[in-house]
Amino acid sequence: MRAVTIGYGVLLIVLGLIAYLGLGRASVTALIPAFFGVPVLILGLLAGRDALRRHVMHGAAALGVVAFLGTASGLAKGLRALGGADLARPEAVAVQSIMAVLSAVFVALCVRSFIQARRRAEGA
Repeated sequence: MRAVTIGYGVLLIVLGLIAYLGLGRASVTALIPAFFGVPVLILGLLAGRDALRRHVMHGAAALGVVAFLGTASGLAKGLRALGGADLARPEAVAVQSIMAVLSAVFVALCVRSFIQARRRAEGA
């Protein structure tokens, strides 16, 4: 899960930078994915320490949940746009949708990993 967490953090950072630079540096809010990605990346790196792994992975999963909840409305708008609705800021909706999907997948992988870890601990 450490590698997945690091990858998720890097993807969020890249998404934020692409959004910011792609929108002509018009708004710092385009960097929001990167603002989530940096702490997730740091937590992923800290997960290499056995004593910290459990805590930092739960922290990363919590950030993933917050990221998903914060971008779920953008995902809903994106789905409406696929149905033909007009959007005021389609680029922002696209970034929010990508972040929501990445975050949902990350949280699902975290939950799966936590369940597997619990089963291993109970079986030991």
